[in-house]
Amino acid sequence: MRKLAEVFLLAENRLLREALSRLLSKKSGIRVVGANSYSLAVQQEIVAARPNIILLDSSSLASPIVTLLTTLRAAIRNVRIIMVDMDEDEAIFLGAIRSGVVGYVLKEASAAEVAATICAVAAGRAVCPPSLCMTLFRTIAQQMPALSKTFWAADFGLSHREQQITDLLSERLTTNEIALRLNPRNRWSRITTE
Repeated sequence: MRKLAEVFLLAENRLLREALSRLLSKKSGIRVVGANSYSLAVQQEIVAARPNIILLDSSSLASPIVTLLTTLRAAIRNVRIIMVDMDEDEAIFLGAIRSGVVGYVLKEASAAEVAATICAVAAGRAVCPPSLCMTLFRTIAQQMPALSKTFWAADFGLSHREQQITDLLSERLTTNEIALRLNPRNRWSRITTE
């Protein structure tokens, strides 16, 4: 049985809120539990509605809304956040992910695509446009060199020597090349493999 997506719409533009509310109310598996623009009082309204999905527009993603999203994630267990953005902006996309957004839809998305994103996120999946997927991979790859050495030590409890060997293996060195790198003074040393 598919989980019902109970959605709270948080958008500055009233026309957008009303249009999305009407469109989503017609979709099976989605129930709109509230809609409003950002204000200091909206936090209480959202907590009272207990949505499992918050759908917000990119104009809402300012410093106060990031604080609000952090507070809401703490107050509502398993709430997930979807953002509808106007443009394919990598900086806004990455900022949204850092703020806890797990679904991201661009302005050219159809009502069916927005509904499908809501259902997918409600089912525990993350959704982003294929055109921005490469941004995620590139960002993670840029962070990995700094993280790789601590990753092996922290997650697998490797000794210093084991970390050295792992790093050399990642360079695709042969066992003889690894032996020479680990013990450069003994150039005649060879490791044999069976």
